[in-house]
Amino acid sequence: MRICVFCGSSDGFDPIHREAATALGRTLAREGVGLVYGGGKVGLMGAVADAVLGAGGEAIGVIPRALMDKEVGHAGLTELHVVGSMHERKAMMSDLADGGYIALPGGLGTFEELLEVWTWGQLGYHPKPVALMNVGGFYDGLLGFLDGVVEGGFVRRQHRDMLLVGTEPDAMLAALRAYAPPSLPKWISGRER
Repeated sequence: MRICVFCGSSDGFDPIHREAATALGRTLAREGVGLVYGGGKVGLMGAVADAVLGAGGEAIGVIPRALMDKEVGHAGLTELHVVGSMHERKAMMSDLADGGYIALPGGLGTFEELLEVWTWGQLGYHPKPVALMNVGGFYDGLLGFLDGVVEGGFVRRQHRDMLLVGTEPDAMLAALRAYAPPSLPKWISGRER
């Protein structure tokens, strides 16, 4: 099984975020779960990959050629795929990750990746779990906003509940393994469930 992790190419200001990325990486390796991520060696991306590799696990990176220098492509990975665009990056990361997705703290790229795979799941394009590792309450504001979107009638409760939320790597991994996708109407998924 491989999990795709979305996270920042920065460490942020609070060291708790880097500690969480390292803990998640060690947990993935200990549990025999491969890492698929954005391919950088800096920030939280580098922390999670280094932790996986340091614990003897598999780390696969996917990075667009244009970001090799900016995000400093990680040369020590199990595999590093250099692709032509962000669209190719996200598609390949999703294809390689059969066990789902976890978002650690990050910036605009992390948010965009998270929302895209969550939307894909809502529409029935994949049955994989999508999760937030809400380290130090980093995503509290987003979670409150999402609840307001449900109350406003723009997102159905069943789709909001597709987003798993936790704070500890072991619990996150257990939640992803136990995930059963909701039954979506045929007109949304395009196929019977």
